[in-house]
Amino acid sequence: MKADECIFFQLAKAGQLGSRFWGHKVSDLNVTPVQAMVLRFLYDQDQITSIDLGKKTELDSATLTGVIDRLENAGLIDRKDNPHDRRSIQIYLTEKGKITCGEVARRMEEANADFLKAFTPQEAGELRRLINTLRNQFLR
Repeated sequence: MKADECIFFQLAKAGQLGSRFWGHKVSDLNVTPVQAMVLRFLYDQDQITSIDLGKKTELDSATLTGVIDRLENAGLIDRKDNPHDRRSIQIYLTEKGKITCGEVARRMEEANADFLKAFTPQEAGELRRLINTLRNQFLR
């Protein structure tokens, strides 16, 4: 097998391509691709604990803390004490964050369609299914 046929090389290059593509879609919002993804999760569920946000985004604690710090410094989120558990915090979208999240959600729909336009809808669905199968196999 040639090096460029290795599945790990192909997956790494596909991941880089996807991240770069997504980054271009959100760059004028002054957020990174990862920050945009975290905002998209917050769009679905605002006022979430940082622990639950970490589980949803599958980011390790140190990475998520850095993302949260930068989003807070940008005025997109606030951290508040969790009224149900004094040991944790909850993440709240600010008004600016809600506006940005709405735009991120809109652009995510557009970016997904643009990125997968080389595929038929059936092929795009199959690609997602195969990726999820791989992820689920190794998340156990």
